[in-house]
Amino acid sequence: MEGGEGPAVPRVGLGTIAREWGRIGCTGFGGPPAHIALLRRLCVERRGWIPAAEFEEGIAATNLLPGPASTQLAIFTAWRLRGLPGALVGGAAFIVPGLVLSGGLPALFLAGSPPLWVSGAAAGAGSAVAAVAVHAAGGLVPASRQRAGLGAAARGRWFGYLLAGAAAAVLLGPWMVLVLLAAGMAEVAVRARGAEPRVRRRMTWSLPPVLAAPATGGLLALAWVAFKVGALSYGGGFVIIPMMQTDAVHTYHWMTGAQFLNAVALGQITPGPVVQTVAVVGYAAAGVPGGLLAAAFAFAASFLFVVLGGPHFERLRADAGVQAFFTGAGPAVIGAIAGSAVPLALALQSLWQYGVLVLAALWLFAARKGVVGALLGAGALGIAAALVGCPVG
Repeated sequence: MEGGEGPAVPRVGLGTIAREWGRIGCTGFGGPPAHIALLRRLCVERRGWIPAAEFEEGIAATNLLPGPASTQLAIFTAWRLRGLPGALVGGAAFIVPGLVLSGGLPALFLAGSPPLWVSGAAAGAGSAVAAVAVHAAGGLVPASRQRAGLGAAARGRWFGYLLAGAAAAVLLGPWMVLVLLAAGMAEVAVRARGAEPRVRRRMTWSLPPVLAAPATGGLLALAWVAFKVGALSYGGGFVIIPMMQTDAVHTYHWMTGAQFLNAVALGQITPGPVVQTVAVVGYAAAGVPGGLLAAAFAFAASFLFVVLGGPHFERLRADAGVQAFFTGAGPAVIGAIAGSAVPLALALQSLWQYGVLVLAALWLFAARKGVVGALLGAGALGIAAALVGCPVG
């Protein structure tokens, strides 16, 4: 598939792409499921720009890539309509609205002496983040189990990868990516042993090594953390949390544990991709320039993956080695997302916050309500707690 090749598509004006993708960027509350639904409604149902089957292939193809899948789908659909100019305009229009909010709100939430109601809202919303992480992991389980297969050995490996990812999120912090890569490569090796020799040769590809993080803080370290989020976070979304938390809080001391919870909550309640959390971390590290630098490095990888890889998506999807890698890395990612709830919960500082966490879990799992409602409700409870004198920071 390539912009201008493959099935014929209408030539859509860049102004139309900017308007429509910008509208989704402004109204896309609820994370990747909402983004995908809005893009499908626009491109397939309302405008008929892209056939339904091709749109589904685009979802599958972008899920093969590391980084934020819904952002890459937005870039891919715009690229499909107008090639490179469409990808740049559509991707920017999708990302910028949430980025503006993610760049402005930290001035309130991360200020040295914010108003009491702001501190309460941040502490309340941050309290719910651990429950939101588990909820996000749970939503990924059915498709991953189906991908793994029905055999007892395949199910056993799936569960092992899941546990390995969860343990890595709790114990390894940013080095968790090594476990994700190892799980993927382990599944490649297992499946290659049972493949025909010709297929086995195709499956013996390797991944690039993970670079060491800079030893000291500063813009270089910030750029590395942001790049790692955008280029190495298989599964996108919440898997960025364990990858960032250790670096942002413990290694470089850009923010406290409570402030990191606030950053994750901001990434959830603002429209657009969850990966915009990295812009809040960048703001905490180096102000507005740091937020812009972090966003640039985090999202540049998505643009490059789509623009350079788009013509090869069909071949990648059909490659046995690629499929095997994601069969192994997928459950490790899910485990890592769920495991991130442990350090997130441990970062809570007051007893009332654990009560909010329990209520958020009941809202998400018992009442089966949405993530945005959970975070807004938790923020409201935090304001109430602050007003009655509970500690909020």
